[in-house]
Amino acid sequence: MTEQSLMKDGLGRAAIKRIGNSVAQVIPQFNARAFQKDAERGLEALELKARVHHLIEVLHRHYDLPFTTLSKHLQALPEVWDRGSAADNKAGFAAWPVIDYVSVHGLQHPKEALQTLEKLTPLFSAEFAIRPFIQQHTALTYKTLLKWCEHPSEHVRRLASEGSRPRLPWGMRLPQFIRDPEPLAAILEKLKTDDSLYVRRSVANNLNDISKDNPDWMIALCRQWLDDKHEDTNWIVKHALRSLVKAGDTRVFPLLGYAPKPSVAVSDITLDKQKIAVGDALAFNCQLTGGKQSQNLVVDYLIYFMKSNGKVAPKVFKLKNITLAPKEVLTITKQHSFKPITTRRYYAGVHQLAIQVNGKEVARTDFTLQM
Repeated sequence: MTEQSLMKDGLGRAAIKRIGNSVAQVIPQFNARAFQKDAERGLEALELKARVHHLIEVLHRHYDLPFTTLSKHLQALPEVWDRGSAADNKAGFAAWPVIDYVSVHGLQHPKEALQTLEKLTPLFSAEFAIRPFIQQHTALTYKTLLKWCEHPSEHVRRLASEGSRPRLPWGMRLPQFIRDPEPLAAILEKLKTDDSLYVRRSVANNLNDISKDNPDWMIALCRQWLDDKHEDTNWIVKHALRSLVKAGDTRVFPLLGYAPKPSVAVSDITLDKQKIAVGDALAFNCQLTGGKQSQNLVVDYLIYFMKSNGKVAPKVFKLKNITLAPKEVLTITKQHSFKPITTRRYYAGVHQLAIQVNGKEVARTDFTLQM
């Protein structure tokens, strides 16, 4: 069996060699062999993001050029860049430190830096690198983002949306957009019917970020977009509302065609056991009986996990989206695993399991988790 590679392996020795050889083609005085030797020193002990920072530092030692000069060379990189094997889903990582270098050492030269990010973003995505410029050179960068919305490259258009996400995973947060997302409206409006699904998915992700801090603003914008009755816009709204759907915000269900006040009779939840141990799975079932009319429903379940302070806190898990016919009886069956995972710590004690229909909890029962 082939050993599964780790994400940090995307910035391993092969990637470093590709970086060095590619850069040497646009900067004749760049010593690819010396760079590779320097870059590999101490590499194995580093995780992914630490490798990015390490390689930025090493590149800086070996570039040995002022940024205004260097930027012209970097802008030529896409023409010669070694993209690695198409079978390697981490091949794009090699461009990550090359791009993020611009955000570290080009921050005092925003005009040249933004031009460089525009050229480099198709290699990996400059969504992390653009964010310091949004913070420190707000007016110029915002003007550039609006311009990029009209760019012929889908990668550059996507950067306008993805780079301005208020809560981009792995990226620095943008507190000005968390406080007030209004400036983002112009960017998102320009991209909401973009020809590229790649771009439209980013618009949905941006809106989903906004929903976590400004749900009223985001819901109002989605209502406006739904009035357009455009297929692409409808798709964006559906995906943008996913966090609010999961959180059970009752305002969003009618926007998505689900019953605003579901008429459903719910049986008690039946568990296969009342006490389980960490590592086991808890099986449960519940019956839903429809009302007089057909209804579109989002059915989820919640686990109220015991926390370290002795209190419980809910976590929502998806079950299914259904159309329940009049008087139809639907039995829902599911297993939830309590296998140890790195993102959750379990605590012994009484937990609860609940069923949620269109954001409203309709049944709940207790069980005990044992360590």
